[in-house]
Amino acid sequence: MASSRVFSLHDPSACRAAFPTADVELFPSAKGKFHAGIAQVAMNAIWIHRIHISLPEINTVAVKPGRTSIGFLTECNSSSFTNCGLEVQPGDIVMNRSDVVHQRSDADFHYGAVSLPSDVLAAAAEAIVGRELPATSYNCITRPPSTLMCRLLNLHKIIGQLAHDVPDILEHPEVTRALETGLTHALVRCLAEGHSLEQTVVGRRHDTLVSRFVEFLEANPDRPIYLCEICAAIGVAERTIRSCCEEHLGMGPIRYLTLRRMHLVRRALLHSDRSKATVTRIVTDHGFWELGRFSVAYRALFGESPSETLRQPTRGEHGLSPAGLLEN
Repeated sequence: MASSRVFSLHDPSACRAAFPTADVELFPSAKGKFHAGIAQVAMNAIWIHRIHISLPEINTVAVKPGRTSIGFLTECNSSSFTNCGLEVQPGDIVMNRSDVVHQRSDADFHYGAVSLPSDVLAAAAEAIVGRELPATSYNCITRPPSTLMCRLLNLHKIIGQLAHDVPDILEHPEVTRALETGLTHALVRCLAEGHSLEQTVVGRRHDTLVSRFVEFLEANPDRPIYLCEICAAIGVAERTIRSCCEEHLGMGPIRYLTLRRMHLVRRALLHSDRSKATVTRIVTDHGFWELGRFSVAYRALFGESPSETLRQPTRGEHGLSPAGLLEN
């Protein structure tokens, strides 16, 4: 039996709980009021998400082992979207396996995702088109014929609308089976008959370097880090890491480091016990030591001081306040 949930989120960190088939880290890259609307439908083998994000953002996605994730823009007027340094156009499909991918989008981003077990996708391809899908070890973009892509988009939209408007209908096994069969058929046809655009050797190397860069930041969360140190740790020249970060993250490495840590500080402030936590301890635990400069930058990004954030009601484990999650 299918289940559906509709999320209306104002805390970026809460998005992590909305994607059970992937590890997602999302950081808005501009000041403003953040809002993410997410419709989620879990069927027998397929999970779908329909996502709208208000602010420009950078995200890192790691699909759970054994699953394949397919994504695409759901609106022709959606903001631009870059996946591992490749620009995704309306009508394109992005296929991600268990690799870590880095994505970024502008404001007013409309995105759809389909996730299913890799063996289920392979078996469906054999049954529907009589052959395996084109093999690739890397993330790639596929451009299907427009008629097939329209069918996939329409089915995805219908399922999302049902989750919003009449979620009870998804509890009927025959409805779920028909929707899942139709979606699987459309998806396989798109992937089998589309034109694939794979990353170049240089692009794949840049992917690896950006992943190593982010891993280094994760391993060193509590002290100042300088660009020369980053380069020495991952074995790359400054010019190269700057180019990789601009390509994948839309900004230089130090700016991304600062943005990422600012959001992690905010997450810690929102989720801390106000009777025990202090702004100074949380800020220094995230590698910021010039507290005056940090406070100015924090207010510029979030529109409030760190102490004002700490005084807000404590969020739940995933940052979902009762009013922030609508579940059907």
